[in-house]
Amino acid sequence: MGFDLHLELKGRGIGQALEAALRDGVRSGQLPPGTRLPGSRQLAADLGIARGTVVQVFAQLTAEGWLSAVGGSGTRVAPVPAPDQPPAPEQPPAPARQASLDLRPGRPDVAAFPRSAWAASLRRVLSTADVALLNYPDAAGLPALRSVLADYAGRTRGVHASAGTVVVTAGFRQGLALLARALPRVGVRAIAVENPSFELHRRILAGGGLETVPLPVDADGADPAALPAGPGAAMLTPAHQHPTGSTLSDARRAAFVDWARRTGGYLIEDDYDGEFRYDKRQVGAVQATSPQHIVYAGSASKALAPGLRIGWLIAPEPLRRSIVEVAGELGAAVPAIDQLAFADFVERGEYDRHIRRMRQAYARRRAELVARLAPTPVDGADAGLHALVPVADERTVVARAAKAGLLLQGLHSSGYWTGAEHPSAIVVGYAAPPAHAWRAALDALVAAIRAGDPSPAARPRRRT
Repeated sequence: MGFDLHLELKGRGIGQALEAALRDGVRSGQLPPGTRLPGSRQLAADLGIARGTVVQVFAQLTAEGWLSAVGGSGTRVAPVPAPDQPPAPEQPPAPARQASLDLRPGRPDVAAFPRSAWAASLRRVLSTADVALLNYPDAAGLPALRSVLADYAGRTRGVHASAGTVVVTAGFRQGLALLARALPRVGVRAIAVENPSFELHRRILAGGGLETVPLPVDADGADPAALPAGPGAAMLTPAHQHPTGSTLSDARRAAFVDWARRTGGYLIEDDYDGEFRYDKRQVGAVQATSPQHIVYAGSASKALAPGLRIGWLIAPEPLRRSIVEVAGELGAAVPAIDQLAFADFVERGEYDRHIRRMRQAYARRRAELVARLAPTPVDGADAGLHALVPVADERTVVARAAKAGLLLQGLHSSGYWTGAEHPSAIVVGYAAPPAHAWRAALDALVAAIRAGDPSPAARPRRRT
């Protein structure tokens, strides 16, 4: 195997120049410890010098401790600093207890990722994909995946879609960034956003030049009374409001749709965890009631893994054209192989099978969370990957949990609210821990919330 190496040989004899260049490369960090150097024959050919000169230089630097030669492994930069190198800066001491448990929201159990099934899909598409698909992809996404996603959204969420209405995105955040830049192109200047909501989403929308208007949220979901009178947009999480967990009532669904039709505005439906419902109550997508005024947003982040960076927008024209234009201008495309693998994964039923498995696992976790925290209420619908737990002082609970190695998020400390102060609560992401860490995380949560409370719920449960 050949290794390329950039060296500048300046002044003096060629051998001395090569020695100096290699020493400088090690000193500067260009050649970190363990770096494998080209063979003497290759380096001599690359530099246009005699191989004997390279052999002598390697021998000299090895004797000085700059390089090491291991039989069968070639010549590498020595694993210890050369004698005249400055000592490495002293590292700060590690904290006494680092967080090892995670109950922050918005995270599935990635340890449950179906590696074998995903690898099988990758192997299939790599062996069968038309080479033309490896060229620059369509900014809207590969037709094969768009068709699969349209069928999936219609089958599982009741969405009205075709391949021609889908745009494949690198997760919801990128899709939202595309929308933030596409909406002004169709005349939208302001967008109403639920309050509370994810702070980063508000920043993304503002970064696209949109004015954000807060929509109050209560037990019936977002309140349409605060919608702007003129053309605009509103972003909603109707199936499971993030972070309160409420479900948008039928009356308010109708009011939002009526506003969009009457004003020519758009609704952005973020269906981030719509596949996970545990109370058997079917809550379909709002998009089905008015496909010409609603952008449906889905992703594999909560159902499979956020690291895949695969999401989708199902949008009406002409907004979809603007979204695709922005995606093309930004070069924002999901890699073709990943698109093909996900299409195969969904078509073969692996995605549905994984969701069914995780739906059962998350339902058990939520039920156990409710039981362990009783009589403290757990707010929100029996759905999704998180629940809201009211507490007297969320900052104290978050700090107490951190000392025990547990990561938590509070409504105020995480920037969910805009405007005046609201009641304190912890947003508990019960899906995040791997299965083996779930009980320990739950014990730590109960202890952090009930510290000083002698009630049975405050004490870790004995295992049998």
